[in-house]
Amino acid sequence: MFSLPVMVALAVVAVVTSFVSGIFGMAGGMLLIGFLLVLLPVPVAMVFHGVIQIAANGWRAWLWRHHVNWSVVLKFGAGAGTSLVVFSFFDFVPDKALVLMAVGLTPFIALAVPQRIAPNIERGSQAFLAGAIGGAIQLVSGVTGPLLDIFYVRTGMTRQVNVATKAAAQVLGHLTKVLYFAMVIEGPAGRDLEQWLVMGYAAVFAVIGTTLSRSFLDRMSDKQFYHWTRRVILVLGAVYIGQGLWLMVTR
Repeated sequence: MFSLPVMVALAVVAVVTSFVSGIFGMAGGMLLIGFLLVLLPVPVAMVFHGVIQIAANGWRAWLWRHHVNWSVVLKFGAGAGTSLVVFSFFDFVPDKALVLMAVGLTPFIALAVPQRIAPNIERGSQAFLAGAIGGAIQLVSGVTGPLLDIFYVRTGMTRQVNVATKAAAQVLGHLTKVLYFAMVIEGPAGRDLEQWLVMGYAAVFAVIGTTLSRSFLDRMSDKQFYHWTRRVILVLGAVYIGQGLWLMVTR
């Protein structure tokens, strides 16, 4: 499974996706889960994705640690933890077509929310709500960036606060996913040392990509940041919907 070409491809994908996420605070995770689902069963792909994203988001949060809104992060973590407890009673594993469709549809749903009722992650208990919803979607699709953007895109945050706070919150979200799918994986696959070593290998490259992205985010303006974020996630969403439909049709 993990031949030399696959290992090289994994390193490149880890760098590129964490670089993209480091600039926009999202989108990289969508690319990464698509690549992993080609190689691995859904539960294993989810654990791989979670470990790599924890490394990338954790390092991003550390690089921008002075910009993190910790009140939002703690409330988000409480919401994500609640979703983990609820989902742990169901032992639910979606198929690949459902995962791809869920990932693809979330950015269109998120950006369709009218401005007058748009959520704001900094208001009241909305960070807890974002964590609960995001935690549930995380366990179904593996990524939540596009959906969670509705809570971030209309705040008064600067791009640095946006990316840093979301990164710190996503560490907790991905941690719940790793715990959930690690429990779902049964037999030798869940104890495969080679898989865990490969995850660590990929995590190193995710940290490299995150580090490279910092200077690019510094050079962007807040206006450019929000302008390109919306367009990137819509393009990726369309690609994932197409992939999900293709899987359904070709079964």
